[in-house]
Amino acid sequence: MQDRLEKLETKMMSAEDQIDELNRAVWRQQQDIDLLREQVRQLAEQLKSVQPGGRLGPEDEIPPHW
Repeated sequence: MQDRLEKLETKMMSAEDQIDELNRAVWRQQQDIDLLREQVRQLAEQLKSVQPGGRLGPEDEIPPHW
């Protein structure tokens, strides 16, 4: 019985460690997402200020072979 209890405790500790690592990974990913959202927002603002009409000039168009 003691052996089974020790095995369960070991598995539980391992599971807790894995959960902690997953939580850290999710937190890092959320930080990255927040940063990327802010960068996209800033780029959208820059694009609006460069071309207020929202239309691209001929020099900005992508050639048809792209």
